[in-house]
Amino acid sequence: MEQAKWYVLHTFSGYENVAKENLETVRDKFNLQDRIFDIIIPMEEVLEEKNGKKKLVRRKVMPCYLIVKMIYGDDIWHNITRTRGITGFVGPKGRPLALTEDEVRKLHLEQPARVELDLAAGDKVEIIDGPLDKFVGTVVSVDAENGKAKVVVEMFGRDTEATLDYSQIRKA
Repeated sequence: MEQAKWYVLHTFSGYENVAKENLETVRDKFNLQDRIFDIIIPMEEVLEEKNGKKKLVRRKVMPCYLIVKMIYGDDIWHNITRTRGITGFVGPKGRPLALTEDEVRKLHLEQPARVELDLAAGDKVEIIDGPLDKFVGTVVSVDAENGKAKVVVEMFGRDTEATLDYSQIRKA
């Protein structure tokens, strides 16, 4: 069986969410679940400051693009390129060009092995990745099923709440 690869799709500006939903609808309508696996809008968490207040926000890393993990074939090309909101594949002459392993690694598309942590509300954790790297915080709540924890970090004399993956924290 052919290996699924990551491809980049171009979308209309500001239509990334709509294009993603439309592509999910196309996948379901044409029973392509065994060919189209993941549809991602690349996002990052960034610490923004407005009016003297810092806030953690999610921002698009690559506006106007979706990244799709799929097993490509010419038969699927029309289904994808005719999806509302998608203007085409990124590649020579609009033909798909799979991302290299190095590009996939840089974009953090492949999910790391699931990290298991024994956490409870009130535990102290050290943040080891992301915009709050090297901060120490207190766990407010735990979502063990999804491998996430809500953590409060004191920053500039104020508490800042962030939801972090287990891979971004370790017990202090």
